[in-house]
Formats: sequence, C-alpha cells, structure tokens
Amino acid sequence: MNIRMDKLIKSITTALDIVEGELLGASTHHGKRIASLSAAMGRYLGMNDAAVMGLTTCALFHDNALTEYIFSERQDGIHDPAMKLHCKIGQNNVDTLEIHANIHGFVLYHHERADGAGPYKKKVGQYPMGAEIIHIADSIDVANHLQRFPASRLPEIREYIVGNTGLDYTRRAADAMLNVLDEEMLFSLRDDHIMETAERFMPPWTVDIEKGVILNLAGFISRIIDYKSVFTRRHSTQIANKAWLMGGYYGYDSILRTKVYLAASFHDIGKLATPVMILEKPGKLTDAEFRIIQDHARFTYELLKDINGFEEICDWASNHHEKLDGTGYSFGKKADELDFNSRLIACLDVYQAVSEERPYHPPRDHAATMEILYRMGDQGALDSAIIKDLNEVLAEYSGKDILPPVKTW
Repeated sequence: MNIRMDKLIKSITTALDIVEGELLGASTHHGKRIASLSAAMGRYLGMNDAAVMGLTTCALFHDNALTEYIFSERQDGIHDPAMKLHCKIGQNNVDTLEIHANIHGFVLYHHERADGAGPYKKKVGQYPMGAEIIHIADSIDVANHLQRFPASRLPEIREYIVGNTGLDYTRRAADAMLNVLDEEMLFSLRDDHIMETAERFMPPWTVDIEKGVILNLAGFISRIIDYKSVFTRRHSTQIANKAWLMGGYYGYDSILRTKVYLAASFHDIGKLATPVMILEKPGKLTDAEFRIIQDHARFTYELLKDINGFEEICDWASNHHEKLDGTGYSFGKKADELDFNSRLIACLDVYQAVSEERPYHPPRDHAATMEILYRMGDQGALDSAIIKDLNEVLAEYSGKDILPPVKTW
C-alpha cells in the first residue's frame, strides 16, 4: 500500500505554518513559499529531481522543531537566542525521513550567514548549498511577506540582496534568488496560488506504508503536536503507542497496524491551529473557546482528506471525539457510522486525556482512569467491549509510558 508522501508533508506544513504564525508571527503559508523558492533556485543551480526533493522537503520542514524548541525554553529554562537547538532538533527530525539525497546540514545550518555571524559561526564554503538556499528564501520572505509584496517594489528586494551578498547571503544563493524571483514567481507565491505552486515545484514522492520512514514521520509529527502545550507533551505519542499495542493484541497485520498507528499519531494535528492560551486555560472554557477546541477534529479531517492512501486513516483520526450516542464532535456521528478503529482511537483518546495531568485535573492511575471509561461505556458514549480490552492490556502500564513501535518486518 502506497502513501503520497509529498501530499502528506504539505498538509503537515500547513499546520506548522499556523503554529509559526501564532508563536512567531510568521506569515501564512510561509513553509510552502520557502519550498517553492528553494526548488526554483535548486533547479537553476542544476540540481536533479532527487536533490530537489530533498531540498524542498527540508525547506518545508525548516522550522519543524519550533514547538519542541519553545517547550524546552519554557520547561527547562534554556536560553538560546541563536536558536541552535531549534536547528539541531529540526535536522535530527528530517534525518529520519530516509530521503534519497544528501540533506546533511540543510536544516542545521539554515540560519548561517556568509560572513560567519550565524548561530554556528560557519562561513561561506563551510555549510552546504541547500542551507544557503533555504536561508535566503526564509530571510527574504520573513522580511518582506512575499504573499502580499507588490511587484512594483521588486527592485528594492534585488538591491537588498546585492547589498548583503557576501555578508548575509552567499554569492551562489544570491545569484539564484535574483534569477528566480521575478514578477511571475512573486505572483505565484500569493496565498491564492501557493498551493498550486508548491504542487508544481515539489516532485511526487510515493512511499510504501510498510517502510520505516512512515513510522519515523508519524513519530516526530506527534511530538510536534504534543509540544504545542506543556499539558499535552505525551498525548499523541502515547495514544499512538497504545494503538500499536492494541493492534498487536487484536492480531492486525502489519499494514493495518501501521494505519491505526498513523491515525493515532495524526489525530490531533488539527489542534496545532488551537491557541495555546485556550489549551492551557486553567479554568472553565467559555462557549466560544470550547467551540474553538471542538473545531480541531474537523481541521484534522481537512488536513488529511486529500492524501492518497490516507482515506481510512483520515476517518479514524478525525472521528476521535465522536460518540456512539451521537453527542460527540465535530460531525455528530452515531454508532452505525463509526467503525471499530474509529471507536478504538476514541477510547484511547479518552484514556490518555483522563490519565495525564491537565490544567483542570491531576494525573490518574489506571484504575481511576478505567472507572471513568466504564461509566462512559455504560452511558452509551464509548464502546464497552473495547474498554474491557483496554483494561486487560493497559493495566500493567499504569503510570508508565509505552515505548514506540519497533519495525519487525
């Protein structure tokens, strides 16, 4: 079974762009603009399709470690004004994707300057061309908000690039940017065209679901989701690991087990669009705030629905707040519309949310958690048979983290 990896990555970066906008004030579709510019520059500089694929993937994910980095600052008091940690974690994440091209240092060094004044003090020639390209694309978009920059002012950008060549930008990257950033390219970077532009510049990438890269991607994306808030730092990863465990209990084959793991990993990707102030509010949510929280399941559906090979995964992920009695959200589905794996992930989501610490309740052990699940089963909200299975399988893990899956095929 094949998955369109390029479509999945672009959906993920749509969510990441929202996070970057909230936390750093970045403009809409920032990652896709960086990827499109980087691909165009890479082709201008003679890169082949494999190299362009590696470059655009790194460009899309250049800020993938933002939530992990900010969490570390908040939790551990790390003060890293140069954001070296952000670059390091980001490179470690993209290295797990098994890209068939050399991407060494593309994300790690994407804030380096030609004059050696960047985070790692690397000068021109000491960091790879891919990092040079991503850096200039990132810098120019952040400074100028290219999605609304008027074509009449393009000479200003060109003058700025020329003036900073040899200081901020390498001559090679500057030459490439000056050649690709014309009026036609600028028009293609606007919000109403960027999806089509990114599709055109990023070559198709199909991956067999049984390849380890899929598990790797799911693993680091669930961390990105979890680190949005200090109260969800283990939520998606532990639901995914529990889903993998339950797949083994039910005797799922490798494909089905992986699909359930993926659905659990991505189930809260829509929550990246939920403001942190709502996620971490200690008191009761207002009706308006609760509606915003509820909307994350629908956004999960919107992000995943157009990915080839993700059809069932999308349904299972976006149904995680549905209830058998029709009182759930975002679609108000009832029992006859919810298949077994939708019910399983809904049960696991409640189990994890109830057992982990939240602003409004302390952590609970397995026994206390199961009391709540059994009550919800008796009320007709959750599947009672699955709840009994969770009690049997998860009792030994009370208060413990479950380790991520290890590929055995």
